Amino acid sequence: MNMILRLFITAGLVLLLSNIISGVHVASFVTSLIVAFVLGLINIFIKPIMVVLTLPFTIVTFGFFLLIINGLVIVLCTKIVGGFVVDSFWTALLFSLVLSISQSIAYGIFIKEK
Repeated sequence: MNMILRLFITAGLVLLLSNIISGVHVASFVTSLIVAFVLGLINIFIKPIMVVLTLPFTIVTFGFFLLIINGLVIVLCTKIVGGFVVDSFWTALLFSLVLSISQSIAYGIFIKEK
């Protein structure tokens, strides 16, 4: 049940942020649901590989390179999901940062862990 709630929260945040951040375009709520699902899959399967391969850069930059990886994850998601467009890498970086902070706040409010 928590996973479905997280999916809908993320989809709502993607749709909300597309209206707030210029340069992020989402066609509909269904598209934002697909974006949330694809982001979840990328974060589970592809992102850990990217983190391991870029570990030296991450260590040298004291972890700030993880922000770049998050931006790349958003760019990858735009390539996979039709109807989800981010104009530039810097917009994707900003979107990923704001989405992560918003998710943390929303999950803390709406999802009660046992």
